[in-house]
Amino acid sequence: MSQPSKPEDELAGTEQPFVEHLMELRDRLVRAFIAVGVVAAILFFWPGPGQLYDLLAAPLVSHLPQGATMIATSVISPFMVPLKILLLSAFLVALPFVLYQVWAFVAPGLYAHEKRLVLPLVVSSTLLFFMGVAFCYFFVFGQVFSFIQSFAPKSITAAPDIEAYLGFVMTMFLAFGLAFEVPIAVVVLARLEVVSVDKLKSFRGYFVVGAFIVAAIVTPPDVVSQLALAIPMCLLYELGIWAAQLFIRHTKAPEDASESTG
Repeated sequence: MSQPSKPEDELAGTEQPFVEHLMELRDRLVRAFIAVGVVAAILFFWPGPGQLYDLLAAPLVSHLPQGATMIATSVISPFMVPLKILLLSAFLVALPFVLYQVWAFVAPGLYAHEKRLVLPLVVSSTLLFFMGVAFCYFFVFGQVFSFIQSFAPKSITAAPDIEAYLGFVMTMFLAFGLAFEVPIAVVVLARLEVVSVDKLKSFRGYFVVGAFIVAAIVTPPDVVSQLALAIPMCLLYELGIWAAQLFIRHTKAPEDASESTG
């Protein structure tokens, strides 16, 4: 009686020496740094570091009392803060190309079913992070600054420090960008069978409580920003459960798929 033949390994014969892997990694990193440098050079001449900071500060400036401006308490802040924003903006603009270099480096070592999982996750995680940053900038900042200014006594003239504002913006961007990655975390945990989809569904109540606790810790002490972070996290958790079921169905290994249909 003949034994069933094992499926041929897709990666057979594709192994490369360790030194070649290091050389390819170096080339990918150099290309990524060059991309960030080129974007930084373009942004330096147009619109310029100062204009980038003005754009970043616009949500706060629009809610300051008439005649009030932001200040710099350090001698080098007017130079260093716009430069930091320039580099951050260059990295964000070049991020799709940087992630493509990461994907091109790891893709040859992945099976076909793994590529069907990793590539959509890389693309979707990038888009979700940008969506979180955009949501924070265009919606949350306006609501938070308006709420805070409504409590400021008339005897106080607000004059925020530009470096402190940059730190606040970075914290908020990171918090909302990572919060919008909740569906990706749910999909990965379910696909790696760390947690089943049924367990994720039963964990809803705990996640809602955890989302509000996290929002209370990482956002300013106002109700508006806390709700603006916690509510999207809860909705994105539900989206992640739905997406996890689709990913599990369409990214099974060939042997797993044959067993489930056999």
